[in-house]
Formats: sequence, structure tokens, C-alpha cells
Amino acid sequence: MDYVGLLSLIVGVGALQIILDKGNDLDWFESNFIIIGAAISVGLRDAGYTVAATYAGNAEAAEAFKAETGIAVYKWDVGDFEACAAGIAQVTAELGAVDVLVNNAGITRDSMLHRMDLEAWRSVMATNLDSLFNMCRGVIENMRAQGFGRIVNIGSINGQKGQMGQTNYSAAKAGLVGFTKALAQENAIKGVTVNAIAPGYIATEMVRAVPEEVLNAKILPYIPAGRLGEAEEIARCVVFLVADDAGFITGSTLTANGGQYMT
Repeated sequence: MDYVGLLSLIVGVGALQIILDKGNDLDWFESNFIIIGAAISVGLRDAGYTVAATYAGNAEAAEAFKAETGIAVYKWDVGDFEACAAGIAQVTAELGAVDVLVNNAGITRDSMLHRMDLEAWRSVMATNLDSLFNMCRGVIENMRAQGFGRIVNIGSINGQKGQMGQTNYSAAKAGLVGFTKALAQENAIKGVTVNAIAPGYIATEMVRAVPEEVLNAKILPYIPAGRLGEAEEIARCVVFLVADDAGFITGSTLTANGGQYMT
């Protein structure tokens, strides 16, 4: 397969290494993006795609991921429009034009709204929502010109149902769904599909570290499937949506949360 896939991770690509480095600074949903991003990168690579993964912070972990997987890594802030334009140009020059874009960027700055400061709001919006425009704007013209493209935006269950203490995050991830639907309508005639995936609780190292009694009493009872999701399950959703066989699916949100929230 000759397709080039670009995956925006923003937090990093080192999965376990980054979680260990960040410690308690990451919440469950932020750690989801790290683990899921690594799994998607490997899943696309194994499906035959040439993969480039972006990161923003931990260069040591990114290089370790590159050495382990053979996946090219690039450092830039997906919340910065100029950085995205320059980064996409570099990927295109080194690997070829981007045929598949997976927007997996995500951070959290949790607080009740009456205690939230402006920076907490703006930083989450820049990374989780502005990044969609920044990244998609950099690839969409070429996708339209070549008559083929696949864009998958990784959302969250909390963008569907809302979450107390996450007005910023929930708003950004709900905005992702609207962005996905609008962009899908604009580009379907050009052979470009745009879809979203909304994961629920994923079995990251951080979630696995939760005491078993807490997991069994306060998390699993709300998931009808009776278990946490696996990052590889989200990766398989991505691999399906970017395949030629999924060409008639666009503007959709694939909910993968074990039945915890149904739309």
C-alpha cells in the first residue's frame, strides 16, 4: 500500500514512557490519547501504510518509539497554524503527500467552570479543536486535487454526554463532531471521507493502576460490556475507516465505549 498516513498525537508517542514521566499530571482521558495514538500508529503501519507521527514534548520517548516501531516522528505543536504548515510540508517532502490524516491530539485542564481560568479554556481549545483546522487545512487541498483522502478525528465519550469539571474539554470534543460532519459534506464529492471515533474508558497504564475496588465499584458498573476498552480496538476502527472499503462512510461518529453511552 502506497498511502501516507499522518497521525497527530500532541502529548507524545512514547505511551508507557510518557505516562511514567508525567506521573500524576495526566488524567485518564489525556493518557487515553497517548496509548491510543501509539496503537493507531502501529495499526496503520501493520496495515501497510507509511506512517508519520507528531509529538509536542517528550523527545526521548518519541525517539524510543521510533526505534521500536520504525515509525517516523516529527515534533511540532498542532495548536500552532504555522507550525502545522511547516510540519506537513516536511512530511510531504520526506515521505510523500498525506493521503490519511488522523487527528488524535488531546489535553485536559479540568476544573469546574466557576474556578476555571482563561488559560485552561484556551489551551484545551487550541490543542483539541483549533488543531483540527490547522491540520486539515494543510492537507485538504491536495486530497481534493487527487480525488482521495481519509480524515479520522478522535473524539471522546465526554464530547457526547458532557462531563462535570470538563466544560472546556467536553465543548472541544463536541465541536469536533460538528467539524467532522461539516467537512464531510464539503468533500464527499471529491472522494474524501471525514469521520470521528468517540472512545470511552481505555485500559491505559494509568487506569490499570486504579485500585481494583474502585474500578469494580465506580467505573465498570457503568460499562455494560463489563470491561475497559483496549487501545488496539480503537486502532482497528481507524484502520477500517481509512480503507478503500469504507469509501461510502462519511460524516459518521463511531462510538466505542462498551455501551456506556449510546447515541
